Formats: sequence, structure tokens, C-alpha cells
Amino acid sequence: MAFQLPDLPYDKSAFGEIISAETFDYHHGKHHKAYVDKTNGMLADAGLEGKSLVEVIKAAKDKGNKGLFNNSAQVWNHSFYWLCLSPTQQSPSGELAARIEDDFGSLDEMLAKFKDEAVGHFASGWAWLVLDGDSLKITSLHDADSPVAHGMKPLLTLDVWEHAYYLDYQNARPDYVETLLKKAINWEFVAQNLDGEGIGRADQKG
Repeated sequence: MAFQLPDLPYDKSAFGEIISAETFDYHHGKHHKAYVDKTNGMLADAGLEGKSLVEVIKAAKDKGNKGLFNNSAQVWNHSFYWLCLSPTQQSPSGELAARIEDDFGSLDEMLAKFKDEAVGHFASGWAWLVLDGDSLKITSLHDADSPVAHGMKPLLTLDVWEHAYYLDYQNARPDYVETLLKKAINWEFVAQNLDGEGIGRADQKG
């Protein structure tokens, strides 16, 4: 069974001007789909048919199969990214809110640090809030690289490849990042990832 392009967990017009339906058409319907198709085309030669997406990513990394790693990691990263977004404005609560306060001082400080990381990341990649050991940390990874290849537990990501924002924000990555952080994060999903409950929703069997 091949990997599938997952459905968006909301209507593509649900975000209004924050993320346009046209952006979803291109970002999800074309870019994400292309990564899925390319990954499926490489599985047989790599002997990885039937493996989960995370297993494919780790095996491709271990074997130095850069093409398969880049495409399979992009499939996972995008699937996770869609789940990190919500058209309904939310705020962190419970254990997540307490951890953010403990590790960053406040939600505002965490968001400012996340924005700095996302905006300051050179060229293409992803900004991440991860659970590394017992601590929340903010980092960014280049191109297709993913925390699941490095033993970190991802909680939240923003895509900072230009195709994620160029139709709506042109070259203004800071505006894209700030708008999504303030108005479009699914903090309920982020909280689920503390114990791994939500992370598996981005994985699938090939």
C-alpha cells in the first residue's frame, strides 16, 4: 500500500486572508502531493515497502539515501504542519501552558523566540518547538530535515519554505510567521504531542 496525501483537517477557505485557499491549493494539493508521489516511487528500490513513514525517514537517513530522505521527511513534516494549524484562535492551557512558563518565562517570550528562529532561519526549512529530554526547546532545521530523524519529540512547526507563504505574504516572512503564531495555532494538538498522542497522526504505513 502506498502513502496517501492526507486530507486537510479543515476547509481550505477556513483561514480567510491568514492562509488563502489558493495557497492550500498549491502547498497541499501540489507541493505536498509531489513529495508523496516521489516517496512512493522510491520505496520498492529501497526495500522499504510496508514500513511506516517515520521508519522510512530513519532508514533513508541511515543509508544515506538523500532523495528518499528529503521527500519522505517532507511528507511527514507537511502532514504534521497541517495539524498544527487551526482556523479558530486558541491559547495554550494546562500542562503545556505550565511548561511554556517554566522553560521560557511566558507565552509571549516563547512566541517571540519562535518568531526570531523562524524569521532568522536562512533559506528553506522548518521552525520547531520540540521536547528534548525534559525541556521545551526552539530550533530550526534546514530543507526537509525533521525532528523525528534526531530523537526529538516535535510539538509545533511552521514551514518557512517560500511556497508556504509567498502567495499571501510575498517575501514578508516575518508577517506570515507572526500572523500564524498569533491567530492560527492549534494549541490543543500541540499539547497532545507532549505525550506523543498527536504525533502519530502525521505517520502512516506505506
